[in-house]
Amino acid sequence: MLKFFLFSGSLLGGLGVAAGSFGAHGLKALLDATGRGDNWETAVRYCLYHALAILMLAVASALPQMSPVRGLLQAAGWCFLIGTLIFSGCLAALALSGVKMLGAIVPIGGVLFIVGWALVMAAALAVKDPS
Repeated sequence: MLKFFLFSGSLLGGLGVAAGSFGAHGLKALLDATGRGDNWETAVRYCLYHALAILMLAVASALPQMSPVRGLLQAAGWCFLIGTLIFSGCLAALALSGVKMLGAIVPIGGVLFIVGWALVMAAALAVKDPS
């Protein structure tokens, strides 16, 4: 899973940077005209936050002292990855299309983010402090 989450986090990070740049330049007129620039920016921001979180989880799960909680960290990584695809993907699609129904799907991604962070917290509480 280390390689998968390193790859996924890196991919989401690159997509987040590209989407942010594209939104600021290539889509600026459209997003300004429709008033949905905030949706685009939120999608990019959460994509980047969770790309970094996935990378952090990949590195943390490779540490020997984390082996007892590796399953929790991997579950958190899946929540962050799927949550990002749903949350950021639907917000970006909403910003581009204006299809309001997509806004109803976005909270599913948000719930996955919260579950992922709760899993990280559970792992932190369960792991033995090496000091």
